[in-house]
Amino acid sequence: MQVTGQITKVKDFAEIRECPKTGSKSLHATAEFMPGQVIHNFGPKEVLDRPNYLTVQISDREHIMLDPEFLQYINHSCDPNVCFDTNKMVVMALRKIEIGEELTFFYPSTEWSMDRGFDCICKSENCLGSIQGAAHVPLELLKNYQLSEYIQQKLVI
Repeated sequence: MQVTGQITKVKDFAEIRECPKTGSKSLHATAEFMPGQVIHNFGPKEVLDRPNYLTVQISDREHIMLDPEFLQYINHSCDPNVCFDTNKMVVMALRKIEIGEELTFFYPSTEWSMDRGFDCICKSENCLGSIQGAAHVPLELLKNYQLSEYIQQKLVI
């Protein structure tokens, strides 16, 4: 018998899944998305002057708590399928996303130096291993990702 975690539908296009072993949560597509398609818009629920593990960085001293809150369950991957466009304030598909697929983004695409680094477990072919923010990733590797305007300006790409 397979034990499945809790599933919470949040919109007509996504659901939050909770792992029964770890309690960790992730956002999964319940609709198909095509490259460049806007998945959802977002805004600041709160603006902080320092990062925490739930914020998205939009400037040196602006780190936003996401509204809607369910977007915080878009976890990291070194092979992401979405990006946070912090100028247009939208989450956008980077490639085709199938129904049931977990929505993921590359944390260093918006974060310069993260509050809490971690060891990545994405197991993608290009996994970076340790994730700490764009300041800790070689420029040659960052060029492979769609980066927020803020990160691009920090790098002067």
